Order: sequence, then structure tokens, then C-alpha cells
Amino acid sequence: MTQHSPAFVTPDWLEREQLTDTPTPVFFGWLFNQQSLTRRLDRLSDGGFDIVPLSEGWQALRDDECAALGLPAASEGWVREVYLRGNGENWVFARSVAARDALQHGGLHMDELGTRSLGALLFSDPAFDRGTLQVCHYPQSWLPDADAVSGLWARRSQFSRGALSVLVAEVFLPALWNAIHNKDHA
Repeated sequence: MTQHSPAFVTPDWLEREQLTDTPTPVFFGWLFNQQSLTRRLDRLSDGGFDIVPLSEGWQALRDDECAALGLPAASEGWVREVYLRGNGENWVFARSVAARDALQHGGLHMDELGTRSLGALLFSDPAFDRGTLQVCHYPQSWLPDADAVSGLWARRSQFSRGALSVLVAEVFLPALWNAIHNKDHA
């Protein structure tokens, strides 16, 4: 479970054109790739991909999440936090959120996913439109204790189908960058 986040911590989520602190070309390519991250991680791990749920349930959404979803501050929503893992290593910390009302009437059962990939579900349904990718240095205090490192790159995008919007944030952990580097130099 992530640490409690102070109210004053709000990252600057930026679109590609707004970046001044540009990551290396390889990192940039991973951050702004529009394909399914689940599929890319599965390929990178040579089939050793899995998902480990950390927490999920109804809770107040963060201010940046409410703003992105067009909701009043402190709106309640479903929050799902998981690790996307490759070969037993935590590669990505993912946090997906959706407003309570939209989720209850939108036909998406995030509470039934378990170890299944939300991304695979979103990418398999052509009715979902993916919004613009945004990136930031994810606040250390929002990460699980085991991976609470400052300066990690994260991306997020909104998937919409009618009135239902799901905001998916993915934090790229050091073990992922090591795996990418090792694969490129193998």
C-alpha cells in the first residue's frame, strides 16, 4: 500500500511538448509509447510477466486525479494499485482510478480483476479511447515503501468510454530500466 500523501504534494503532469527535462531516448520511447504496456512488458520478460495486486477499494481520489477526471476535489472513486512484474521483479507500480458514479454505471468491474491486467481489458475493448499521455517525476511519498525512490518517471493517460473514464498512472521502477538496458546489450 502506498504511503499517505501530504495534501501539498502535486506533481506537474506534462505532455510531450511541455517537457524541458527530457529523459534519454530509450526512456522517452517507453514513456510515450501508445501500445499496451502489458504486452510490451510480457515481451520484454519473455513471458515472465505477472501482476501483483497491492490494494483496491473505494477511497477519496487525489487532487490531481480529480482534476484529470473533471471531478470535484476529494471525490470518491475506485482505486487499484498493483505491481506489473517481469521475471519476479517489480518493474512498474500502477495506480488506476475511476469515479464511483461513472464506474457503477459504466459496466467495468475493476473490483473483479484480481491478478488480471486492466490494461489488457482496456486495449481489448475498441470502445475505449485513450487520451493524451502525460509524464512527471512521481512523488516518492506516493510509492509503496519498498520502492519509495525520488525522481522516478511516471506516465498517465485517461481511457474513456461514454461517461466512464479510467485514469491509469504507471511508474517505471529502476528494475525495469535495468531489464531494458540488459536486453539492449545482450
